[in-house]
Amino acid sequence: MPQEVPPPSAVHDLVGVGFGPSNLGLAIALDEQGSGLTTRFVERQEGFGWHRGMLLEDATMQISFLKDLVTLRNPVSGFSFLSYLQDRGRLVDFINYGSSFPTRLEFHDYLEWAAASFADRVDYGTSVERIEVVSDDPGLLDVHTSRGTVLRTRNVVLATGLVPHLPAGVHRGDRVWHSSELLTRIGSLAHPQRVVVVGAGQSAAEAVDHLHRSFPDAEVCAVFSRYGYSPADDSSFANRVFDPDAVDAFFGAPAEVKDLILGYHGNTNYSVVDPELIEALYRRHYHEKVSGRERLRFLNVSRVADAIQIEGEVDGRVELAVESMLDGSREVLTADLVVYATGYRPSDPCALLGEVAEHCRRDAVGGLEIGRDYRVSTGPEITAGVYVQGPTEHTHGLSSTLLSNVSVRAGEIAGSIAARVTSPPPRLADSTRRA
Repeated sequence: MPQEVPPPSAVHDLVGVGFGPSNLGLAIALDEQGSGLTTRFVERQEGFGWHRGMLLEDATMQISFLKDLVTLRNPVSGFSFLSYLQDRGRLVDFINYGSSFPTRLEFHDYLEWAAASFADRVDYGTSVERIEVVSDDPGLLDVHTSRGTVLRTRNVVLATGLVPHLPAGVHRGDRVWHSSELLTRIGSLAHPQRVVVVGAGQSAAEAVDHLHRSFPDAEVCAVFSRYGYSPADDSSFANRVFDPDAVDAFFGAPAEVKDLILGYHGNTNYSVVDPELIEALYRRHYHEKVSGRERLRFLNVSRVADAIQIEGEVDGRVELAVESMLDGSREVLTADLVVYATGYRPSDPCALLGEVAEHCRRDAVGGLEIGRDYRVSTGPEITAGVYVQGPTEHTHGLSSTLLSNVSVRAGEIAGSIAARVTSPPPRLADSTRRA
């Protein structure tokens, strides 16, 4: 049955795909901009949610509360974290708390609080199946959803978040999880004898800490290729790489300089751990050695070998071989659970764009060509705006997938869209559109 084509009156100025922090920040920026643009957002989750599987008790944010959805763009916004605290009756209590880093649970509550104001503009529990160019107008796109509806729009903003990454050959199962599933599935794990966590970053260390505290009779093994966890560089000078001005500098830098910056400052974000957590885990490990009951084990300079780690479950458990990278020796472990804390990758926007992706320009190494305003460069066959939030590290720097610049980026995209709607690009000649 053909889908109904929206009438001209139903054309949106913007359709946002995904409604996590990035597009939430955009919704706020558009609202505060007061341009009157018509918007709609599509979110596959049944309600607002942000990394729910890792909202561990006492786990804190790694950025200041001032890097919320609005403050760097509009310090007097009613959607600031401070406004949230005032509304919740905790402003004075938070000041007395004496830290710039709220817990992840509290920050999630802040995001839910902000998202509630836009519930009437979000289609929750809905996926985008494909995006197509309107056949007789290159300035319009049709967004096809799992509900069988078609959202026609002048601009689309893809903010589909990060995708949990697993090593090649590893597949999720009842006893093999990604760290993103930890809290949502841990209730199914009863009285484990041994659990294994693979990975060396913040999520891995947090998973080790949480599992060790949650199951006081279980052995918890941490497997990673380094000698130990590496501390995150959150020093004042290094943090400048996340400043809004750093995006301008990075965007205009030569390709070789961009590569250097990403290499120099990867230790601000990738495969690193808060120093306080490293110290706490080491102390716990040492005290267990003193007591003679060593439940927390670190298998360092090691890796899970081959694909035999998930060949099959034996009596409801998993067998895996851990190989030393120093001498090649192997230790076979039988575990009740293996958690891969092996990070995330930005989702591929081209997966949704379909035939639209064929008209997106590429740079010299095959990456999407993206403008300073986060708009994907397209050929003349498409004059509608295609914007992306997230997979822009190669053009805009290390803050692309982080919360640090959500507020400023949202304002830039909102301004770009408002300008395009006010002064739309010229339509192509009919003969060109038919070609």
